[in-house]
Amino acid sequence: MISRELALELREAGLAWHPSSGDRFQLNLTNDVEPEVEADVFTVSEMTIEPHDYATGTILGFNGTTEWALDSVDLADAVWLPREEQLRDLLRATFRALRRLEDAFEVEIELAGERLRFEHPDPAEAYGMALLELIGRTH
Repeated sequence: MISRELALELREAGLAWHPSSGDRFQLNLTNDVEPEVEADVFTVSEMTIEPHDYATGTILGFNGTTEWALDSVDLADAVWLPREEQLRDLLRATFRALRRLEDAFEVEIELAGERLRFEHPDPAEAYGMALLELIGRTH
């Protein structure tokens, strides 16, 4: 799972999230909430947390007793934590390789004929760094 910091950077760069079952997220509420609530990781699931699309936007509805303090949150108040395979899919045709190095993983992408490499001990984080570069260069 990528770090909250990288997830926020990806969102700031313009990565859009269309919630589907299995997606993980954290809350990013602006009001006074306990820090541990924002640290909790939630999973979208038909049984517990469902996305509801309205003309005014998408909300994440907390069903039943999933989280007693929440009925729903606006999508803007959630931080998507994409999985490794989702990040790889988002790299699309730019993705060239994932390599295991001695102390890290290396993701290689190609942009405009240039090979770029991103290293991190967590492969998901390396994919996220590559995606952040891709978004930055295409926006």
